[in-house]
Amino acid sequence: MLRSRTIQILAAVFLPPLALLAQEHLKIPAQGAYAGAYVDWGDTEDSVSMERILAFEKLAGKQQAIIAFSSYWGTGKFPTAQAEIVRTYGAAPLIYWSPWGPPYEQNKAQPDYALDRILEGKFDSYIRDWAHQARDTHTVLLVAWGLEMNGDWFPWGGAGQGGGETKKFGDPKKPDGPEKFVAAYRYVVDHVRQAGARNIEWIFHAQNYSWPVKDWNRMANYYPGDDYVDWLGMSVYGKQYARGDWLKFDTVMRKPCAELAALNKTKPIILAEWGVAEFPRSGSKAEFFDGAFASMKKDYPRLKAIVYWHERWQNDDEIYSNLRINSSPNALKAYQRGLADPWWLGRPEWKK
Repeated sequence: MLRSRTIQILAAVFLPPLALLAQEHLKIPAQGAYAGAYVDWGDTEDSVSMERILAFEKLAGKQQAIIAFSSYWGTGKFPTAQAEIVRTYGAAPLIYWSPWGPPYEQNKAQPDYALDRILEGKFDSYIRDWAHQARDTHTVLLVAWGLEMNGDWFPWGGAGQGGGETKKFGDPKKPDGPEKFVAAYRYVVDHVRQAGARNIEWIFHAQNYSWPVKDWNRMANYYPGDDYVDWLGMSVYGKQYARGDWLKFDTVMRKPCAELAALNKTKPIILAEWGVAEFPRSGSKAEFFDGAFASMKKDYPRLKAIVYWHERWQNDDEIYSNLRINSSPNALKAYQRGLADPWWLGRPEWKK
């Protein structure tokens, strides 16, 4: 299988440039949804390799239509090599574009990359250069800027940017944290477009349940508007850590998806991240997968893409959080069984 896939990939390298330029949009499938994955690209989430992509394809039993990875502002450049690997493989790149710098630690402020500094124009040169390089890929890019902004773990999240205060930024009737995020999101998108990068489809990527649970922190307060969003997205995870209860897919999906879908009545929805760890004493990962694939197909007609987070990490308590699809034989069989349904599309389609 790998040999034949390699031949397809080598052929893709020589696609006519004009054909690439004509691929202006990722087609929204009338039936089915695109299958994709993030494949444990290391600490900076950008060590993309063809070998790992092909290994995941073999493991999952299907080609992937979307391959996701990160682009941190601290690197100072657009991930050209990573995007080219994904394009050569034949998938659409999904870039998590995050405004922070090393050491890239969660739950810590990053004054150098504060949203105020973005709005003051301190990163205009970087944004322009990033946009020029994105434009020059001549392929459609899915970009999620400032993901999970309604959580309190990333420095660009509303909780760390003024939270529910109302008198230090913008409209005194709106919470400062979300309002500042919206302003920064629009600022970045406007500057990218002005730089000529019209091959980007923008994803509004929220966390399924907002934290902290406050009225000011609702998804709707962060929505930058229909002109700035092509896809409505969110992260949806089952149990990730040893602490906490086992949750079924329907529990983590239904209510948040309704909240997300209410932001716009027609835009396609993407699970920009989804997954569950292996904790057999708490619940069955295989059953979680079975329920997830069945529910996603049956209950969410606007869901048009899913991106599985295939990673394993060690926590402070030395207990591993293993989200990989092959964390156990039963989990792998369930994932393969679910993904084998023709509903899940392994190749992107393009339209002018």
